[in-house]
Amino acid sequence: MTSLSDFVQGMDWWGLLGLLISAAAALFCITIHELSHGLTAYLLGDPTAKDAGRLSLNPIKHIDPMGLAMMLVAKVGWAKPVPVDMRRFKKPKQGMALSALAGPMSNFILAFLAVAVFSLIFHLPAAIADHVPVYILMVFLANVAILSVGLGIFNLIPISPLDGSKILFSFLPDKIYLTILRYERYVMLLVLVLTFLGAFSGPLSWLMTRTLEGFCALFGFQYGTEYLLMFSELFSFF
Repeated sequence: MTSLSDFVQGMDWWGLLGLLISAAAALFCITIHELSHGLTAYLLGDPTAKDAGRLSLNPIKHIDPMGLAMMLVAKVGWAKPVPVDMRRFKKPKQGMALSALAGPMSNFILAFLAVAVFSLIFHLPAAIADHVPVYILMVFLANVAILSVGLGIFNLIPISPLDGSKILFSFLPDKIYLTILRYERYVMLLVLVLTFLGAFSGPLSWLMTRTLEGFCALFGFQYGTEYLLMFSELFSFF
């Protein structure tokens, strides 16, 4: 019993709470991203994602363990790709490009809304805002804003199989486009290696900061990005 008591007392409960909040925010961002892909494809005539059960708000259906881990550690990552059959679109390459664009765009919209609510709460009177549940909500919103921006920007990199490649390659001749799609699984291995080596960290961090600063400026939220970063790390292990 003594050992159990010592374990409980020595546990970093705030750190554990922060990790859980970060994980919840990452799952939320991933779910919205993948749902947007599938829903856009469905509206454009491709029911593949719907038939695979991916038009769902259940985050378990969208998790890629490595991509989720990267989001928690590096603030950028990916989810399990939503299946899309471009042959179902009336205009295959355009349909693929729009479906790909929907994911990152949904993340930018989500980040914008998270910054808006965070700013609103931040400027509430202390008597209302100065409570633990409100702090926890702000930590969640800060993580959603940062992770969603990171997810959106990272997936716009024009390297197959990231969403940016689907948008860029839609302008290529069909033969070249289909050849690139055939080898995208191998390119993904290269993307993983480059991500672990930190090849994207500098440019992505700069773009993420500028994007968040832009959102904060729209709400007249001075030093908003600094507050978002502070709250996102408030209870975090990393």
